[in-house]
Amino acid sequence: MEPFKYMVTFLKESRIAKALSDKTKVCESQVRMFWKSVRYEESEKTIYSAIQKKDKNDKDVDIEVKFTVVDIRRVLDLRDSDDDPIIVPERLCKGLRFRMGFSAHVNDKYPKSKFCRPYKFLVRCVVHALLHRKGAYDEMSDCIMNIITCLVLNRPYDISQVLFDHMIDNIKGEKYIMYPRFIQMLLNDQVPNFPNDPADKLKLHLMTSETLSRLNQYKGQKDDPEPRVKRMICKIAIQTMLHLRMMHGDTRTVIQKMRLKD
Repeated sequence: MEPFKYMVTFLKESRIAKALSDKTKVCESQVRMFWKSVRYEESEKTIYSAIQKKDKNDKDVDIEVKFTVVDIRRVLDLRDSDDDPIIVPERLCKGLRFRMGFSAHVNDKYPKSKFCRPYKFLVRCVVHALLHRKGAYDEMSDCIMNIITCLVLNRPYDISQVLFDHMIDNIKGEKYIMYPRFIQMLLNDQVPNFPNDPADKLKLHLMTSETLSRLNQYKGQKDDPEPRVKRMICKIAIQTMLHLRMMHGDTRTVIQKMRLKD
């Protein structure tokens, strides 16, 4: 849809492109088994677990799996490093929210509906792919705002370490099925010929044309108007201009295509 096409281009070229778009099929029983038997070794900075796989005699055998931050970084192709920060200055996050058309009080929670449509799409994609909690997908956590801030401002940020830390917190807590798609990608990386039973497939909620249609609507009240559409900013604007220049060539045409109401 027209309001989101530049965001799609930005996300396809971003460092979280694989984490957003990989269509790995998730084996529910194996992911549940992973989280049931998982443990964290602080001295090694490593997560250990075990899954079951049929041997050549069709018997179940336990297979140990382990991974570190480095494995998450490589498998998800996040293109960060151990030297990157995991804390973002609050002033940067607050400033960016306003530039993204955020219309609520800056110290309140961050509901998706309070961003203008193109940035609401951006928030929705990042929240559903990287959020570490079981619910509250309509609100953006500080962690997700940090990731979006660094993506848009093109600043370094160690997303791999943040994901790893959330997994450790889950191990020390209730051990619910966190990051099922990422866990499956890590298992597939370590276990050759991983079994793929269609009857054991975990249903994931993917973005569809119906999702885009809902994002393109605004259901507010008269005293709560829709946030005004903002211009493309920072790295999004740069990538949009490069993309349009490849399509149209003429700089004047590119500028006209990028003009949005501010």
